[in-house]
Amino acid sequence: MRLTMTMKPPVSLIRYAFLLTLMMGLNGTLLAQDKPVEYTTTQLSGTVTMIRGQGGNVAISAGEDGVYVIDDQLKPITAQLIDTIRKISAQPIRFVINTHYHGDHVGGNEMIGETGAIIVAHDNVRQRMTRQEFSEFWNRDSEVWPLGALPVLTFSESMTLHLNDEAATVYHVARGHTDGDSIVHFPISNVIHMGDIFFNGLYPFIDLDGGGTLQGMLAATETAISLANEDTRIIPGHGPLASLNDLTSYREFLVKAGGNVQALIDQGKSLEQAIEMKPTAEWDEALGQTWIKPAQFVTFLYNSLTGVDHYTRNPLNSPDD
Repeated sequence: MRLTMTMKPPVSLIRYAFLLTLMMGLNGTLLAQDKPVEYTTTQLSGTVTMIRGQGGNVAISAGEDGVYVIDDQLKPITAQLIDTIRKISAQPIRFVINTHYHGDHVGGNEMIGETGAIIVAHDNVRQRMTRQEFSEFWNRDSEVWPLGALPVLTFSESMTLHLNDEAATVYHVARGHTDGDSIVHFPISNVIHMGDIFFNGLYPFIDLDGGGTLQGMLAATETAISLANEDTRIIPGHGPLASLNDLTSYREFLVKAGGNVQALIDQGKSLEQAIEMKPTAEWDEALGQTWIKPAQFVTFLYNSLTGVDHYTRNPLNSPDD
């Protein structure tokens, strides 16, 4: 290990709300948020709690040693998130772990960091937060985050926090949702936070422009499965709390969907032809109506499998449609 220190409503409404959240998240502060967020909390062990609100799912560990947070949602609603955490524990927030660099998971960094919390993430998270990059998927530049929002403790492979009577390990999982993803394993509590490696109940966003790949998503899912058992509670980046059976089904879906697209690649089909042949048709109604459209998901798979390291926009899969 290397450490570096540096200073159910209508589907249309669900899709709109989710897209709005992601637009805010990936741009950090695109829109102001002055409306109350409805948070739900689920206690998973004596110390670990899952929080669902607006943005990526949050987990906290709270005990005599203090509080640490895994992901902190959107910048404009950070005060509301902190209030929710305070209802669980009044202990100081000592650490924040970012599972990746997207704004709906790191938006609260700056405000929580001002309270004295140390921001922790993989090396690539800090690197991507410090530079402007063009996203083909979003058709715009990413935000350069202020110094106070950046991770100050970064790692290359894994790190372990020994707090609240539990050694929780943060594992880097290479080139999955992005190139800086981590999953967090609480072995005593029997909880795994997946970050955006796992989208539960909707098509996943494989951020090709951010270094993500189908192959990495699968490898990361396999890693989590190897750490889990039938009683493990699994927190996805988006969607409801899950079980090992849910995660295993998700892996099988990724394998089969990828296989369907690979078959078309083997037949010499172009990306446009593959999209038109609907290789994900059996999941489109259940998973493709919330945010990521079927054509966009096929593009993620096709480009991953053909080694294209960015999103390829065309009239069939444009997010603007």
